[in-house]
Amino acid sequence: MNVWRRLSGQRRALALAGAGVLVAGGLVTIPVTAAQAATQCDVAYSTNDWPGGFTANITIKNLGDPINGWTLGWTFPNSSQRVQQGWSAEISQTGSQVTARNLSYNGSLATGASTSFGFNGAWSGSNPKPASFTLNGVACTGGTTTPPPTDPPPTDPPPTDPPPAGSKVNNPYAGVRGYVNPEWKAKADAEPGGSRVSNNPTAVWLDRIAAINGTTGSSSNGAFGVRDHLDEALRQGAGYIQFVIYNLPGRDCAALASNGELGPNELPRYKSEYIDPIAAIQSDSKYRNLRIINIIEIDSLPNLVTNTSGQPGGTAMCDTVKANGAYVNGVGYALAKLGAIGNVYNYIDAAHHGWIGWDSNFGPTADMLKSAAVASGSTVANVHGFIVNTANYSALREPYVRITDSVNGQSVRQSKWIDWNFYVDELSFAQAFRQKLVSVGFDSNIGMLIDTSRNGWGGSARPTGPGATTNVDTYVNGGRIDRRIHAGNWCNQSGAGLGERPTAAPEAGIDAYVWVKPPGESDGSSELIENDEGKGFDRMCDPTYTGNARNGNSLSGALPNAPISGAWFSAQFQELMRNAYPAL
Repeated sequence: MNVWRRLSGQRRALALAGAGVLVAGGLVTIPVTAAQAATQCDVAYSTNDWPGGFTANITIKNLGDPINGWTLGWTFPNSSQRVQQGWSAEISQTGSQVTARNLSYNGSLATGASTSFGFNGAWSGSNPKPASFTLNGVACTGGTTTPPPTDPPPTDPPPTDPPPAGSKVNNPYAGVRGYVNPEWKAKADAEPGGSRVSNNPTAVWLDRIAAINGTTGSSSNGAFGVRDHLDEALRQGAGYIQFVIYNLPGRDCAALASNGELGPNELPRYKSEYIDPIAAIQSDSKYRNLRIINIIEIDSLPNLVTNTSGQPGGTAMCDTVKANGAYVNGVGYALAKLGAIGNVYNYIDAAHHGWIGWDSNFGPTADMLKSAAVASGSTVANVHGFIVNTANYSALREPYVRITDSVNGQSVRQSKWIDWNFYVDELSFAQAFRQKLVSVGFDSNIGMLIDTSRNGWGGSARPTGPGATTNVDTYVNGGRIDRRIHAGNWCNQSGAGLGERPTAAPEAGIDAYVWVKPPGESDGSSELIENDEGKGFDRMCDPTYTGNARNGNSLSGALPNAPISGAWFSAQFQELMRNAYPAL
């Protein structure tokens, strides 16, 4: 349904309301009459309804002179209708009277410009739509511009009613095509042989506020903003699109390569200038038939378990964001705002087996994820699942090393590589961690994602059988698929290859194998590079670095001559293709 479709007159509006057309997933657009021609604005009000509650999305279009600051008012027809939680506006209610005021970032509307906000509400008996609106105290009646055609434009999805809130599909990846980011595709296509993989869906990283509207920097986000990507997804006929929500205050507290723009005490700015605008765009009813998948804050919550005081390599920044609640409350707020949208699916990052596979980290990390899921007004219902191995290299399967193996009576867990971990690969870890997450209170239908963009480890060096049984180290090192120097190494790893191509429902409990980290985008610079994105230099990206306590004082295994995180790294892309498994 085109959000700007107008009704021909008040009588038709009332007739449709009486027929129930505007009750579930309905749309009100105030009609135009000659007497109202001086008013130069238009309001579209649509809802997703369920028994006792609803989500409302409201779009204001300015058809008159530019305005700087707006206040929208309306009266609920039913005295039981109540606003509960809103976003992208300051909303207050007295009796049946509702007032919504702009926030700092969306108050200016040029002629022809639009802005959207929304809220969750409650009702009893019925949930009729407001009959009229005022903008800055003046009746908003649609102006005198020529109404657009009643048929939706060709780029709109089929005009079917959206599903009621709470009726999301179990697996958003199943049965539909994924969105191919044209900006990433263009870079891949420019590489020799890159067209062999460039049609795979990859995620769009929103790693700073400017990425919401599009940037011109050297990192992964380019000229396309969130709305541009969503519009392109509609044009492609894609069924799902993936965004990485990645801009917490004090981001990447245990490393430097992906430090962000927000300081550890800037949670209010994270909410109002980052999450709220993203939610406003994603909630536009134009995209209601597109499954929008948000990957929530990479490497954040596990850092609060493993990289605070008392842990090897603990940092002051991790202590700060744990103490002030920036991560827990930031993630909770993102889940609540984005999860309220009927076609949005949130997956929280849950690290990888080489990080939290030990008992000392496994349970506490599950508890930390639960604490964030119920923070800042969120509930576990806003979490559709979790993702492991994001932007990492851990092998999907280790066919020649099992955690139950022993050599000469000694468990492989005692090898230097495994180091008493309970898992050797991501698939076994993801399936086990899913069960742990259910046990701490998450829904039994949650699904897991595994990022397979760089964990193939193919090529001529790939083992073809178990290692020598001289001792546990020769056995493990000779047979393991993952050829990193240490499982804690994470930056631009030498010898890595493309992994399994994006696939829906490949294993029990796994919603999809995904390419969330777009192959060819750097993890971090191999030396200090000045930039305007707040990204620092981490020695783990320096191939000459001999390590720290977190990687057993081992060499970093990083490729040389790498650009800043998110920037295109041609040498890495070529190596990933050479070592792909399954092979290209």
